[in-house]
Amino acid sequence: MKLFTLLLCLIPIFSFSQDVILDTIQHDGLDRDFILNIPTSYDGSEAMPVIFNFHGFGSNSTQQMFYGDFRSIAESEGIILVHPQGTFLGGQAHWNVGGFTNASTIDDVGFTEAIIEYLLSNYNIDESRIYATGMSNGGYMSYLLACQLGNRFAAIASVTGSMTLETEQECNPLHPTPVLQIHGTADEVVPFNGASFSVSIDDVISYWVSYNNCSSPPQVIEIEDNNTNDGSTATHTIYELCDQNITTELIKVDGGGHTWPGTVFGGPGTNQDFNASQTIWEFFSKYDINGFLSSTADDASLTSVNVYPNPTTGVINIESFSIQDFKVFNILGNEVLSSKLNSGIQSIDLSNLDEGLYFLKTRNQTFKVQLK
Repeated sequence: MKLFTLLLCLIPIFSFSQDVILDTIQHDGLDRDFILNIPTSYDGSEAMPVIFNFHGFGSNSTQQMFYGDFRSIAESEGIILVHPQGTFLGGQAHWNVGGFTNASTIDDVGFTEAIIEYLLSNYNIDESRIYATGMSNGGYMSYLLACQLGNRFAAIASVTGSMTLETEQECNPLHPTPVLQIHGTADEVVPFNGASFSVSIDDVISYWVSYNNCSSPPQVIEIEDNNTNDGSTATHTIYELCDQNITTELIKVDGGGHTWPGTVFGGPGTNQDFNASQTIWEFFSKYDINGFLSSTADDASLTSVNVYPNPTTGVINIESFSIQDFKVFNILGNEVLSSKLNSGIQSIDLSNLDEGLYFLKTRNQTFKVQLK
């Protein structure tokens, strides 16, 4: 950590052309600090999405701004970044998430909401596209916000964090929530298989798969091993067919440690096969508070599909407004039918299939079809 801190001191905080604002608000009688990164394209005429990026235990907002770096992405994509600063617990900066921070009395959820209110009062932000991510304790904080401030956050991503037992037991999400977890199997700080203070990563994913009502077997993708010298490989597991067309996702880094993949400050255990910041933004960019976000309204109308009757005894009618492919999968995730939709209404005969639940997938929609 000393070497990392020294490296940060050698890099000017204003090295990016975007505005970097060191700000303070009062919350619960305390001065609470945060760093804002405002893209140079911001002129107040267009509402911009917001990413909260929370530092790890014992770290700080400046270190996280460089370590889990979204600045170039935010500049090119038009995103306002927020790097909040935690208060001190036993001499270490922290986020009060329960578990290992049980001695804390700080209301960090309230602090986060106060920052959102500050942004709404001072900037033109897209209130439907506010996201949370973080490293370690910051990842725990992201889950806490999904559970306790779900009306504000469209999606969350955790890197080397998890849920404390308190967060899981008291979780009350307010909408299907896209979740991305990135975690190494060799993480000795937040063990992949859980600890007395931390839910196992498999159980975290199971919680959100259940809450989000994801109905299909996951898609498993082996991430290309672009760097054979980093001592690790990664697998991306995607649970689809969740409510509001969202996903619940896990990137498991086999051999990866307690690190942020792709960071330029990588040390032992840091996977370099993918960039966590870029991956997280690609994930966030698909969703707003209402679920899957089509690229444009025109695209949504052009690719819209209606399916009826549903349930069906054999024949379904598919009304499509464009020519596109479709596939039908059974409950085990096996493809049982595929064809091309023509513009207009066409009938598809499913009577040769066994009774049960099937999933019809088109370009940007998924339908649960009950065959009786």
